[in-house]
Amino acid sequence: MLAFLLEIRELRISGVVYPFAAFMALIWLLWVIKIVLARRYKPWKRPFHATTSVIIPVVDEPEELFREVVGRIIAQQPTEIIVVINGRRNVALEAICDDLGVLWYWTEIPGKRNALKVGLEASTGEIAVLVDSDTIWTTNTLSELIKPFRDPKIGGVTTRQRILQPSRTVLTRWADWLESVRCQYSMPAMSVLGTVGCLPGRTIAFRSSILFDCMDDFLGEKFLGVFLEVSDDRTLTNYTLKAGYRTVYQSTSLVYTDAPLQLKKLAKQQYRWARGSQYNTLRMMPWMLKHAKMLALFYFADVAVPFVLLGTFASWVVAAFHKGRPGIYTDLPLPSDPTKSLVLLVSLAAVMSLFSLMVRFGRHFAYRPQDLLFLPTFMVINTLLLLPVRLLGFFRCAHNASWGTRADSFAGEKTHSPLVLVPYLIGGLMLGGSVMMSV
Repeated sequence: MLAFLLEIRELRISGVVYPFAAFMALIWLLWVIKIVLARRYKPWKRPFHATTSVIIPVVDEPEELFREVVGRIIAQQPTEIIVVINGRRNVALEAICDDLGVLWYWTEIPGKRNALKVGLEASTGEIAVLVDSDTIWTTNTLSELIKPFRDPKIGGVTTRQRILQPSRTVLTRWADWLESVRCQYSMPAMSVLGTVGCLPGRTIAFRSSILFDCMDDFLGEKFLGVFLEVSDDRTLTNYTLKAGYRTVYQSTSLVYTDAPLQLKKLAKQQYRWARGSQYNTLRMMPWMLKHAKMLALFYFADVAVPFVLLGTFASWVVAAFHKGRPGIYTDLPLPSDPTKSLVLLVSLAAVMSLFSLMVRFGRHFAYRPQDLLFLPTFMVINTLLLLPVRLLGFFRCAHNASWGTRADSFAGEKTHSPLVLVPYLIGGLMLGGSVMMSV
């Protein structure tokens, strides 16, 4: 934000156009577009009735949590509930299903994708509702979730998602902040356009016919020659959009989920999400450029921002130790000592970034004002955790790794394609360009 404002000032004074300023102007323009679109969003209100098959893939969960998850779903009376235990046998979860009268299957093949296939093949409902085994439904989650299917053009619907007891730790507060921001800006905006790019997997509803049509591809589709187990929700969303359906967000359908309490586990979760999100963006970009240009712009910015920020940080270091500082910093009251100059620049940048976050995510802070006290910590987590994780996720998006956050889950395969170097080349070009832009 500091560099952006200084470059805008230089543009007004001397007419010099900085590419970094142009990029940041695009980011703020996208934010304005999201605000305008989000104001137009309205959830579906008219009831809709259809047969529903709730499919719950599970590896392992605490027994008490799993019983509550299934019990809350039973209370909402879907047509059928199908639990698919994958990987090793789990006698405790099998017993809970039997006790609750829920149909269950076991497949020795680990991985959520195969578990979804097993559940889908056993299902009979018009609407398939895919639920993570640690997701807590609230009152009327199901009845609200299926309302948009009254429109035959809608193929997939997702819920509003929040974190259980977010005040437990700073990590749960941060995770809840991210969910809140997504549900108040990106999801409503994309829903108005009918192109929610990723229907988050904690609870999603699809027309069953869509899943049957794409299941073979879903189980074997490769990216740069490598099969990837991650990001099944985004992949199914892709198939739904490509089939000509709209994907939307239903804010009145609310679910809760847990967030990692340990930094290491949180980093693994975000790394898996980063890999899945970015390889899907690269894979879907040709289709988005042709059929959903605004969605393409949103996701291009999502991939590019970490590289631009890294280039900006690098340019600050270069500028601080360079005898002739760039013109945009000339009028700042910087000390002559390079170290002190760097400290002051970083401090000013931090303050301006805090102000930027307060403005851009004001809806969340209006809803939960106490999080303003944690905003500096959120910014540190974004910079020191989320930024490097997203960069690494881009470079490793064609690497078939394990989930990393669940024991006995999909373990990955040691398969690599020669084409795996393509993301590295793209990333290197983007990083080099962003460093040059921001100096």
